[in-house]
Amino acid sequence: MTQGTLQSPTTYKPMFPLTTTLNRIAACNPCGYSWQAGLQAANKTEPDDEPISYEAILDAVGLDDALWCCQAEPQHAGMWRRFAVWCARHVQHLMTDQKGIAALDVADRHANGIATDQELAEAFAAAAAFAFAAAAVVAAASSANAAFDAAFAAANAFAAAFAAPAEIPTAAATATAAAAKAVKAGQSAAFRQLVTTGTLPALAQRLEVAA
Repeated sequence: MTQGTLQSPTTYKPMFPLTTTLNRIAACNPCGYSWQAGLQAANKTEPDDEPISYEAILDAVGLDDALWCCQAEPQHAGMWRRFAVWCARHVQHLMTDQKGIAALDVADRHANGIATDQELAEAFAAAAAFAFAAAAVVAAASSANAAFDAAFAAANAFAAAFAAPAEIPTAAATATAAAAKAVKAGQSAAFRQLVTTGTLPALAQRLEVAA
């Protein structure tokens, strides 16, 4: 996709549940420990071209490594970006500058094929200095390896928000480990829903950050 152009959602018709193969994952150079865990979960000793669902990968190696495997299927980049934006929306209430929220809006439209690459890049440039969590998502969506980077940014949107002390209230920065665990559990459930149905939970189910 070139700068200044729109995606063509009419030509993208994924089949659910979303799958990949161990050979495609292997081509992305996975780390040794997670790779061995994945092989063991699949009852294999070598990669092959048998389809494996992302839900099975999530169950086998957890959310972070399942998101890493998203780069094996870059044709789903728009879907991975939708997940990134969904996760970042859960920390949107911690963003105090409108530029960061606007960046998420553009990233959302881009993921759905109604904003151009140029609009995405401009939103990232405007937001980068103000809202780290939003900027992480937008930057990921415009990177060379968008499928993985956008999804990984999504999984870390909660932590990214707390990495910007100038933007995040001090009280919120004391969120407990239990709250962070709840956020990750919510992200895992949302990713499972996405890769099995193509949908995401309503934002009304937002996971609150403990004060």
